[in-house]
Amino acid sequence: MIRDSIKAAQVAAMKAGDKPRLAAVRLILAKLKDKDIELRTAAQVPDDDVLVVDVLQKMGKQRRESIALYEQGGRQELADVEKAELAVIEEFLPAQMSDDDVKAAIEAIKAELGATSMKDMGKVVAALKARHGSQLDMGKASGLVKAALG
Repeated sequence: MIRDSIKAAQVAAMKAGDKPRLAAVRLILAKLKDKDIELRTAAQVPDDDVLVVDVLQKMGKQRRESIALYEQGGRQELADVEKAELAVIEEFLPAQMSDDDVKAAIEAIKAELGATSMKDMGKVVAALKARHGSQLDMGKASGLVKAALG
């Protein structure tokens, strides 16, 4: 399970005295704990790995946005801190699909659903997320779906 590897990384970072890595791992664990608390009252709780990947993807997206803003504002030292956190977050994410693999998956789903126009974009994106959600950036994927249907 991904959560176990994150906890093991926390212990390893503590033993190694790697403070920046330890801080990033603790941030991840805190976000997971927040999500666990949020889901206590939920009717159905997703599989733990799905939950962890979802939290990690959101954290990664936030870091990428922060890096872009810091670099635009000329705050490279803050951007470097965010980049270091992003590197730790990405270690725990499943391997991402290449653009060619994503395009092939989109074509397969398009053929399967008989999608031909932009009206079908929602169905294609939903199917893509259901099958490959943990392996791709949905923001980038929706742009590829739009290009394939457009």
